[in-house]
Amino acid sequence: MRTLVCLLACVTLCLASFGCRRNATAKLPGGKIIDLSHPFDAQTIYWPTEEGFKLEKEHDGITPQGYYYASNKFSAPEHGGTHIDAPRHFAANSNTLDQIPLEQLMGEAILLDVTANCENRDYLISIDDFANWEREHGKIPNGAIVLLRTGFAKYWPDRVKYMGTDERGAAAVAKLHFPGLSPDAARWLTTNRSIKAIGLDTPSIDYGQSTLFESHQILFAKNIPAFENLGDMSALPTEGFSIIAMPMKIAGGSGGPLRIAAIVK
Repeated sequence: MRTLVCLLACVTLCLASFGCRRNATAKLPGGKIIDLSHPFDAQTIYWPTEEGFKLEKEHDGITPQGYYYASNKFSAPEHGGTHIDAPRHFAANSNTLDQIPLEQLMGEAILLDVTANCENRDYLISIDDFANWEREHGKIPNGAIVLLRTGFAKYWPDRVKYMGTDERGAAAVAKLHFPGLSPDAARWLTTNRSIKAIGLDTPSIDYGQSTLFESHQILFAKNIPAFENLGDMSALPTEGFSIIAMPMKIAGGSGGPLRIAAIVK
C-alpha cells in the first residue's frame, strides 16, 4: 500500500511538473508589440467634471537597514486616461469590470481609420464607414475587436486640441468637441455583427456633443465594453493584428485604468 501511495505521489508530481512546463512555454501570437496606452501622470486627461490622477510618494530612498526602497500611493476616477468602460457604466444589468470574461479582452482585431473625416471635430463614425471597410476587406470577422482611429491621439495631452476645451466643471461638458461612434453605427454593429469589444482614440465612444450617450447605451446593453483614450494607432494595419487589453480588476467597477497592446503579425 505504501508503495502504491508513493507511486501515485510521484505520478502527480510529474504531471504537475509537466503542466507547469507546458504553461511556461505557451506562446503569445508572434509579431511586433505596439503599446496603445497613455501613461498615467499629472497630465492625464479626465472628463471635465473629474479630478485628475494623483500619485503621492510615500518612500524613496535608503532605509535605516541600508537598502533602497520606493513606494507610492495613487488615486484616480475610473474613467480617464487610457481606460475601459465596463458595460455596467450605462446598463444596469450588464457586466461590471470584474465580470467581463478575459476572452472578450483579447483576440483578433480590425482597424477602421477615419482620420480623413475628422478635421470635422464633431464627426460621427457611420454605417457607411463600416460598409466602405467591408467592401475592401470583407465582412468584419465574428469575435473581432474593433478599433476606430480618428487621429486625435496626436493631440494628447493638450486638453484644448484633444477635447475642445481645457475648462473644468459641469458647464465645460457642453464645450467638448471630438469625434465618436454614431448611435446608428453602434446599433448596426450590435444587430448585424458579432464583436467582442470596441475602442477609439478619443475621450468617449460617443462624440463630444452627445447629451444622451446613446452609443454607450446601445453597446453596453449587449455587454460590449469600450476602450477609450487609446494611444497612437498609426502603426497598426487595417487587419492582421491582435489585441490584449488588461484593465485593473475592480470588483463592481464601471470601468478602470487599462494597459492595452497590439501584436502585429
